[in-house]
Amino acid sequence: MPIEPTPNGTYGTKMPAEKLMQKLFEPLAKRGIKAYRRTGGTNRMSTMMGFPVVLLTTKGAKSGQERTVTLGGFSDGNDAWLVVASMGGSANHPAWFNNMVQHPDEIWLEVGNRKMKVRGESLTGSEREEALARIAAISARYAGYQKKTDRQIPIVRLTRISE
Repeated sequence: MPIEPTPNGTYGTKMPAEKLMQKLFEPLAKRGIKAYRRTGGTNRMSTMMGFPVVLLTTKGAKSGQERTVTLGGFSDGNDAWLVVASMGGSANHPAWFNNMVQHPDEIWLEVGNRKMKVRGESLTGSEREEALARIAAISARYAGYQKKTDRQIPIVRLTRISE
């Protein structure tokens, strides 16, 4: 199944002064991305809060510009990874998920020093539940995010299509 948009929720985690916090953390995020790339993912950012970190690059849904974010990326067999569009249990999807929905052919993943073009696939039903259980076994915080919102938090499998 391709990347399927699901409705936003009516409630969820709220970040106080979200726009201000975003402006404050943006320079730190950019520095972290540069450090990840410089070290091939072997810096202290390569695992964050107990889970492996990957870089996801998408084409902006509105701007059309390339956007890179740091995410938890969970191995799912050969050349596939799972990412969770949790945004900490927010009522809304993260921008990177909306970008993937709008531009499904413009997705790249960096794992360590490998940069690859990937295809995204939304997981549903028992496949989604099993993936969430595997992710929560690695990082328990993911199990709690769904309880904070009424939207179904998307889990996307990213599969390498080229280097």
